[in-house]
Amino acid sequence: MPQPIQSSPSDANQQSGANTKMSTSTARRSNARYQILGLLAVGTMINYLDRTVLGIAAPQLTKELGINAAMMGLLFSVFSWSYVASQIPGGLFLDRFGSKLTYFLSMTFWSLCTLAQGLVHGIAGLFVFRLGLGVSEAPCFPTNSRVVATWFPQSERAMATGTYTVGEYIGLAFFSPFLFMLMGAFGWRSLFYVVGGVGIVFGGIWWLLYREPRDHPSANQAELDYIEAGGGLTQRHSSAASAAAPAKSGFEWRTIGRLLKHRQLTGICLGQFAGNSTLVFFLTWFPTYLATERHMGWLKIGFFAIMPFIAASIGVMFGGLFSDWLLRRGKSANVARKLPIIAGLLLASTIILANYVESNVAVIAILSVAFFAQGMAALGWTLVSDIAPEGLLGVTGGIFNFAANLAGIVTPLVVGFIVAATGSFVGALVFIGIVALIGALSYIFIVGDIKRIVLVD
Repeated sequence: MPQPIQSSPSDANQQSGANTKMSTSTARRSNARYQILGLLAVGTMINYLDRTVLGIAAPQLTKELGINAAMMGLLFSVFSWSYVASQIPGGLFLDRFGSKLTYFLSMTFWSLCTLAQGLVHGIAGLFVFRLGLGVSEAPCFPTNSRVVATWFPQSERAMATGTYTVGEYIGLAFFSPFLFMLMGAFGWRSLFYVVGGVGIVFGGIWWLLYREPRDHPSANQAELDYIEAGGGLTQRHSSAASAAAPAKSGFEWRTIGRLLKHRQLTGICLGQFAGNSTLVFFLTWFPTYLATERHMGWLKIGFFAIMPFIAASIGVMFGGLFSDWLLRRGKSANVARKLPIIAGLLLASTIILANYVESNVAVIAILSVAFFAQGMAALGWTLVSDIAPEGLLGVTGGIFNFAANLAGIVTPLVVGFIVAATGSFVGALVFIGIVALIGALSYIFIVGDIKRIVLVD
């Protein structure tokens, strides 16, 4: 007589696993990646408030400390000296220790450097803490890019990049009036205390809330499958395991030269330098331009300063959404990624027209159009995610940010020397417009096909 077939424990486990897989595959997809994107957006907003609060304080600070335009250009520039020099070490640190620890340490130390700037009584102190700010902020954008590449499928990366990038502009747009009022009431030192303190608090929030996708309590299997199908989840193991035994990056110094031989990377580096030149002007010299060239008072500066930053915020979101829309409509990465950037750089060059109008309203309108266009062009980090070789996203991002932020060194110095030599911003705006045109030409003629770089030994 045949015996009834008994189910073994392993059979039961297999059946249970199959049922679980079916239930997760049919479950509604969670949206934990948007929570992570919110953290990136707030962190980026604080990042830019910290690096640009000196520009807001500059008109009052220069009078108290007796600093001329050329020396102020040097102080604006010194941040980028250490920021640029720390890009590749920051990328290596990121590849070695991961996103959570890198971002936490970066934000905490840059916020301390910001707070300390409010305590200085001379140029030497500002110089030292601006250097420290640059070192501390260096890993931020490579970390942003890594987090986006980990948490988002390719079809959503331009949107994600645009969303956190808009934090650069939103914070300055909506907090500038408050910061100018704060400075008017309590002096320029109060700006550094407030902005630095906020960053220290948010560093703790990041540490508590950030998780890798497979460790995030709100990310279900359906969302993980969706991210992985789109090329995300580059970190296959849990963050706990990674912390216990960090992966080797396999980096060699000759890798930098090998990467730069690829036209995709050299082209986007030149293009981002051009876009950053426009950005750096607004982050450093813009309030001084309004105060000295246009003779505006504090309240008027606070009001007018909102407009270009709001325009830039819209430009960032428009550029990212437009790029992803083109990609979903079947356009190639060449068209979808490069078109908004090229159009943005060409339009940004119209900043030169501000030299030829008298009305303050017309000037702000022209500057708003130029900054909107620069926002459209701020998709370079999306291309880094698209072209970086496997396992070298941090280093590739470090090289890209190194080249792009040379603008933070060059632009403040050039503007400062032009203003000191001529007593006018006319030549400065011409310089920025020409650089934007060069950036557009780089994307048209140098970048070539947008595809992942493969390093062959």
